[in-house]
Amino acid sequence: MKKKYGTLALVMVLALSALLAGCGGSKESGGTAGSGGEGTKTLKIFQFKVEIAEALNQMKAEYEKEHPGIKLDIQTVGGGSDYASALKAKFASGDEPDLFNVSGYRDLDTWFEKVEDLSDQPWVDDVVDVAKEPMTKDGKLYGQPMAIEGYGIIYNKNLFQQAGITELPTTLSELEAAARQLQEAGITPFVNGYQENWILANHLLNIGFAHQEDPDGFVKSLNEGKGTIKGNGVMDEWINLFDLTMKYGQKNPLTTDYNTEITTFATGEAAMTQNGNWTQVQIDGINPELNIGLLPMPINDNAEQNDKLPVGVPNNWVVNKNSGMKDEAKEFLNWLVTSETGKKYITEDFKFIPAFKSIEANSELLGDLGTDVMKYSQDGKALSWEFNKFPDGGMNEFGSIMQGYVAGNVNKDQLFEALDQAWADLKAK
Repeated sequence: MKKKYGTLALVMVLALSALLAGCGGSKESGGTAGSGGEGTKTLKIFQFKVEIAEALNQMKAEYEKEHPGIKLDIQTVGGGSDYASALKAKFASGDEPDLFNVSGYRDLDTWFEKVEDLSDQPWVDDVVDVAKEPMTKDGKLYGQPMAIEGYGIIYNKNLFQQAGITELPTTLSELEAAARQLQEAGITPFVNGYQENWILANHLLNIGFAHQEDPDGFVKSLNEGKGTIKGNGVMDEWINLFDLTMKYGQKNPLTTDYNTEITTFATGEAAMTQNGNWTQVQIDGINPELNIGLLPMPINDNAEQNDKLPVGVPNNWVVNKNSGMKDEAKEFLNWLVTSETGKKYITEDFKFIPAFKSIEANSELLGDLGTDVMKYSQDGKALSWEFNKFPDGGMNEFGSIMQGYVAGNVNKDQLFEALDQAWADLKAK
């Protein structure tokens, strides 16, 4: 019998109420729909989640069958490609999509003049309350949340067992002991996809922010020029986690992109990698029998503090308010979260944890990673996603600086100084 989770409203309100402050080798997919014949309209969709690109194309055929006269032109740019820059280029060229993705908070501010108010849509009341926050401005909702996601250290349970690891690490010392044990057993502990700015500058850097006593307050202090990363005690602890992944990682992290990272892990060539439950589809495609789970990303030896996963809304669907296809775009979003076909794709094919009260999540369909995210959320063990509040352009700037640290070109103090300077420069633009 499949174990079903109840309404996610209570789950997320209890488990994520302190949250939400956003994931994805490089691939362009989807077909460019032609005119399709007399009277056919084309809805242009530009999205960044490479993990669901194949499933979206399958869904495209079903949607078009149910909606005669509508063709979907779906383009996917993400992972190793810079979605934000590609989206800006789309608008600059005049080839504006009708539907696209915005991650919320700072990203909402960036695109605010382009996005439609969706507050009157029939699905709005069904959204889990905390999932509305990133896309709410002046009491109005401007996006439909894609899903709830979480990330951490994905680990191979069989390789852990092979190395004789019987207790899962929840502290930094325990994580290093496990890595050492794996190494001694001839197993590469970590595969690090540090060619990707988002893995470094969004997800890894976020750990140091999310563990602050007041994460939002820390971001605010940096924005106001009153706080610094250098000299911050939590960031001094966080760097030890960064160092540990490199000490026990493969030899070429700066030339390892997202696809290579996930493939290396999924084929059993490494026991751990930093990523999230969105990788389940790709991992299943490579090795559907792989026995995996999610570990926290500890920065010190306080087990209670560290035994948490960062959980949040990865991205949101938005409607281009200047599009001549606004009604069709809104109909697509409504269909996606209310029709049986759309809900099936969300839960079964995308393997999303739904951000809607009426869409039930199922552990068997979510896979091992989604199930772990759900458990951490239900247990109230969740950290916020602060990186969506970083300055515009931060991912590329911070990522490049962190790659310099990986390469050994700068030391810890120089890394923190460079991050502080980059933050100040980005805020001054």
